[in-house]
Amino acid sequence: MAMLFSLPALSETFTPKHVPNPWNDDYSAISGMENWKSWGTYNVHDPSCRKIGDYYYMYSTDAIFREDRKAAEAHGVPLGFIQMRRSRDLVNWEFIGWVFPEIPADAVSWVKEKSGGHGATNVWAPYIVDCGDGNFRLYYCVSAFGRNTSYIGVAEAKSPAGPWKQKGAVVKTETSSAMNAIDPSVVTDESGRQWMHYGSYFGGLYCVELDPATGLARTPGDQGHLVARRANWRKDNLEAPEIVRHESNGKYYLFQSYEPLMTTYNVRVARADRAEGPFIDFHGKEVSDTTNNFPILTAPYSFEGHPGWLGTAHCGVFDDGAGRYFMAHQGRYAKDSGMMVLHLRRLYMTPQGWPVVSPERYAGVEERDFSAADLCGEWEVLRVMEPRVERNLEAGQILWGEGDLREGEGNHSVILPLKSGADDWKFDEKSQTLSLVVNGERITDLVIHAGHDWERETDTILFTGLDSNGRSVWGKRVK
Repeated sequence: MAMLFSLPALSETFTPKHVPNPWNDDYSAISGMENWKSWGTYNVHDPSCRKIGDYYYMYSTDAIFREDRKAAEAHGVPLGFIQMRRSRDLVNWEFIGWVFPEIPADAVSWVKEKSGGHGATNVWAPYIVDCGDGNFRLYYCVSAFGRNTSYIGVAEAKSPAGPWKQKGAVVKTETSSAMNAIDPSVVTDESGRQWMHYGSYFGGLYCVELDPATGLARTPGDQGHLVARRANWRKDNLEAPEIVRHESNGKYYLFQSYEPLMTTYNVRVARADRAEGPFIDFHGKEVSDTTNNFPILTAPYSFEGHPGWLGTAHCGVFDDGAGRYFMAHQGRYAKDSGMMVLHLRRLYMTPQGWPVVSPERYAGVEERDFSAADLCGEWEVLRVMEPRVERNLEAGQILWGEGDLREGEGNHSVILPLKSGADDWKFDEKSQTLSLVVNGERITDLVIHAGHDWERETDTILFTGLDSNGRSVWGKRVK
């Protein structure tokens, strides 16, 4: 992760410019199985992405809106495997197929044996690793929904497009296990030791050391140690760890997903001095046994002129090799939460060393510096808040038939003018950061950047940052 760097300031005062969106958010018209080649940014769930050569390769769980097994068979669409995409620019994505020809037999055997014949019908949450020696590893999990009879395996290939050779199980769990072997993420520390973080609401998130030579657990059978858990972990969902090392400050950031994936799914983050933890949150609390941790980076939201988004979590974090970092995650379209659209956002660092993400999806807008005069005008501002409604959950998820947000679960924008000469805002042109009063609270170190307003189809000025409680604050200039 890199600090925001400055480009030469432009002399003309900036005004938002109309630019069409790269794609439509509602993809119901091309959701049929025969249109699978058009799913570049659609049906994205649990993404993992890396830049390899000239392309960014993305792998994700095979979750499909309006899945039709009969039509899929007729059109040669395999179901239950890992989806694969690639892009040169992070905006235009090519759907290039599925990774495995079948669910690995060893994983199927384990899950079915330990769950009384249930599960093992698809492959979840892949994670790609570039070994740096011409080899690639793809971690994946197979499970039975609502049970902790699960299997994390790894496959290897000479190309990010495969073919993949199965190398075996990394971690396996069963009913008696304290944890659940799903959602792997891998990091190599500064000494060359390799660690895999994984887990879910079944006991929390765990970390196990790997053997870099094989990609398997360094000690066979080791399930690792606890690194994060919510106080009411038997009900409240915590899953999908993503572990990333900040090269400039040496800290490790553990991104985590809270709440049910179809509604109030949201991303939190903690940090540590070591890859294996302990991880500390915004308020200095360890995340190994707490109710809520901050910062919160994403949560269900809507800006004006758009139905909004649910399920904005399970993230993958990656860099472009030139100091820019991004976070990819699913966004479920509020008009129909079965539609899963790729959300890919620029990631920035606050002066205090906490990651924050852009309020808008990345669209390749050219970076530039801004002046105070550029910021004068009307802004839409949104506070990213955790859910304020207590839900009855099963297996950490909402009950069937409750896939819509309730009152108080979403976050909505308000209009806020920035007037020339007013004392309720101050802009530091050197650092490109904004100090702003919102509802009587002064929020500092908001990172100003150029981006695309998807709701209004304009290129504009954006900001992102954290308030004093560790909640994200987003803004975009609209007039």
